[in-house]
This record gives sequence, structure tokens and C-alpha cells, in this order.
Amino acid sequence: MDTLLVGYARVSTEHQDLTAQRDGLHALGVGDDRIYVDHGLTGTNRDRPGLRLALTACRTGDTLVVTKLDRLARSLPDARDILEELTHRGVRLSMGGSVHDPSDPVGRLLFNVLAMVAEFESDLIRLRTREGMQVAREKGRLRGKQPKLKPNQAKHLLELDSSGTYSCAELAEMFNVSRSTIYRTLHRLRPPSPDPERPFLLPATAERSAANR
Repeated sequence: MDTLLVGYARVSTEHQDLTAQRDGLHALGVGDDRIYVDHGLTGTNRDRPGLRLALTACRTGDTLVVTKLDRLARSLPDARDILEELTHRGVRLSMGGSVHDPSDPVGRLLFNVLAMVAEFESDLIRLRTREGMQVAREKGRLRGKQPKLKPNQAKHLLELDSSGTYSCAELAEMFNVSRSTIYRTLHRLRPPSPDPERPFLLPATAERSAANR
């Protein structure tokens, strides 16, 4: 029985391109019909449909091919789980053309060392991301989600609502936003008094209703 090369490729976001990995797998001898991929899934996520299909496609004596170890796993526990499955099924692993036999002690040692490096690199990336976000916050460049209405628009909305002339739907159409945006903006500018009997009234409407009781 001829052995097969089964390829696996992964990108962490939907916007990243798999072309380079596909080309790398083709250069290593993997046919396009035997390449399995995952889009928008990180290497620390074990629940990857493409990876599961690739592992299922491997038979005893076959070789699972990846361009780099971090495409297969980004954490040491995950890498070890995959290695154990490959060992149990008699499948070899090729990383960038370097073939490792999981049943060989030296091969297992090298694989574990590489997995530790991949996990360390992943931790560094997360650390740098957190540090970058902290610096951005301190400089006022990371302020979270901004209101859909500008301050002058919000002020105008408040004046129109206070006039009692327009309904919520009319205000939403006038400012080209959703009704929920109208509710949130008015609530932020003028929190309504609690009215357990009529909780869904607009602020100005609630005030007028209370005055007429």
C-alpha cells in the first residue's frame, strides 16, 4: 500500500491568505486534493474541523505535512495531544520538509522542544499585544467603541426629543441610526427616572407621562 502525504494549513483570521502555505505544501509534494485548511482559528484552539479532517485522512505509514510547527499547534499541551495521536496511528510528521517519526525517542524530544518554542513565541505575541494596547490607552489612542452620533448631533437629538414632536422611529430615520441608538443616546444624556410600569418609554415621554398622572 502506497503511503500518502496529507497537508494541513491554518490562518488565525478570515482576512489572512493561505496561498503561501499552499505553495509550500505543494513544494513538499502534497497534492492540492489532500490539503486541509482552517480559516480564522488560532493554533491554541483544538477544535479545528480542518485539522480533524487531516488527521482522519492519515493512515498508518502516511505523513502529515505542515510548513511550520506553529501552523499545527501553538501550545505545548495541544502539540503533545497531536503527537500522541500520530504515534498511536503510526503517522509521521513533516515540518517544512524535515520528517519526524513520533515513535522515535529523538524525534519525540525534538518535537517537544519545537513545541515549547512555538508556545513561547505565542506567549510573546500576546504579551506584546497587551503592552501595545496599554501604551495606546495611556496615549488616548485606544478609547473603545465611539458613539455613533457626534456631540452636536446628540445635543440636537435631545432637543428634538424634549419637544415631544417626534416619535423614536421618526428620530431614528432623521439621524439615520437604529432606534436602539436613539434610546442609548438619550439614556446617556438624560437618564430616565425609574418607571417600573412603563420601562420602555423614551426619557422625555416618560417625564411627560409622569407629569400628566
